[in-house]
Amino acid sequence: MDHTDSVSTEPEFTGPELAEPYLRQVLGTAGLAVEYVRAENNTLFRIGEDGAEIPVVDFAGGYGSVLLGHNHPAIVDRARELLAEGTPVHAQFSRHPYANRLASELNRIIHRELGTEEPYFAIFANTGAEAVEAAVKHAELDRGIRLAALQEELAVHRERAREAVASGTAAVTADVYARLGTDAPAPGDGFDALAAELTRRNAEQLAHPPLFLSLEGGFHGKLAASVQLTHNEAYRVPFKSLAAQARFVPRERPEALKEIYAQERRAVWDLTVSDGRVEITEHEFPVFCGFLVEPIQGEGGIHVLSAEFAGEIQRFCEAIDCPVIIDEIQSGLGRTGTLLASSQIGLRGDYYTLAKTLGGGIAKTSVMLVREARYRKEFEIVHSSTFAKDSFSCHIALKVLELLEADGGSAYRRAAERGEALRAVLDSVRADFPEVVKDVRGKGLMLGLEFHDHSGSSSTILREAATGGLFGYVLAGHLLHRHDIRTFPTASALSTLRFEPSLHLSDKEISQLDLGLRDICGILRDHAGERLMGAPVH
Repeated sequence: MDHTDSVSTEPEFTGPELAEPYLRQVLGTAGLAVEYVRAENNTLFRIGEDGAEIPVVDFAGGYGSVLLGHNHPAIVDRARELLAEGTPVHAQFSRHPYANRLASELNRIIHRELGTEEPYFAIFANTGAEAVEAAVKHAELDRGIRLAALQEELAVHRERAREAVASGTAAVTADVYARLGTDAPAPGDGFDALAAELTRRNAEQLAHPPLFLSLEGGFHGKLAASVQLTHNEAYRVPFKSLAAQARFVPRERPEALKEIYAQERRAVWDLTVSDGRVEITEHEFPVFCGFLVEPIQGEGGIHVLSAEFAGEIQRFCEAIDCPVIIDEIQSGLGRTGTLLASSQIGLRGDYYTLAKTLGGGIAKTSVMLVREARYRKEFEIVHSSTFAKDSFSCHIALKVLELLEADGGSAYRRAAERGEALRAVLDSVRADFPEVVKDVRGKGLMLGLEFHDHSGSSSTILREAATGGLFGYVLAGHLLHRHDIRTFPTASALSTLRFEPSLHLSDKEISQLDLGLRDICGILRDHAGERLMGAPVH
């Protein structure tokens, strides 16, 4: 392959490895511990042994962050302008009109896709995981405010019942005590004993911690709260005592929703007066804080949520007053042909989280959006971030939206078209190697190719890679060194390779991937793991 002339680089640092040395060791085992020195469009460049640049087609795409390509000229120019102008990166606790313009532009596009006029209020952050954390915190603040209102309502009703009993206009019947499973108290003690027992029982329910729902295979980050909503046990279990817990819902199983609700629902008891009788009524306790959904699961193996199951989730959450938190961190911002992948399946969120492409591959920014009916203004005081909502990242995000919307949304159309071309090649590989490739999944420029399990391979190399959790990484290392292709397995499904390239993906690059995948499939079919360990071509 043709490579450019050599370029100057900084001298190799020879000190001890202190920046995540174990991770570098793991990457080295798979052949992925290489340094990239330059990036443009859909290409990363590394330096070969002869000092020349080696172009590498980037199908990892910054885990979905560079839909518009590495160092897009218009974004780079805008960044230079902002820095040259001395734009205030740190101007916290002041007016940010650029942030408001960004929120308004996001609303304009979302309204178009959802067919709604209800505004979504924006809370900015720096990363996808932080946006999820903000959504989780806001949902719990909302639940807490609703819970306080419920407690106040119970107290008011209890006092009205007390007054009715004291004035003789109402009485507590034996049926009430029977419902509580207790004996009627002695005359004169009836209401106080009843109120005390109900208060005790309700207090037990009111102290119940919030519960989140998330789909099996879901990934929502690795911070203290977001990691508990991530299905992968290896990421979640070591930190299970740090934050609110989740119930994981099996994908595409609507009957599981009713089963989980029956197991987890809580209720509190209220006292009401009707026709001269004090009665006990039941109120739903808001135990379910939010249902987190990825329209396309990224780290879980590129699984696409069906429109049918999305509808079931929507109806279920409306019935139990549980907000839907849609994680569009990887799938959003045009990667599947629309700003929101969820809009294509009719799913409407109470919350949205957006990141990655929002920063144009340069700025570190994200946003959490909350629809007006759910929004709590108090959140703006109790939640903040030093680097969020700054002028630089907001202006870069505005440029990203401008590029996506230009020419009547040609970027969306190109994402869909390039995705179809890439999908056709992946499907062809699967058709030719059915004993090797298990499935092809995804939408637009967010695709995955899953291999069959090779833990029983006759090749020691393949067998150990499969059983040791390195299978996908070893394949990625081979693609890198033999075919100048960069990709990775999905984090929680290591037999699935991800393909999230930029809009600049060419037919030539797709053909290059086709050749590389067929090489790998031949190796796997022949159980020839030793061919993965051959010397690089360069």
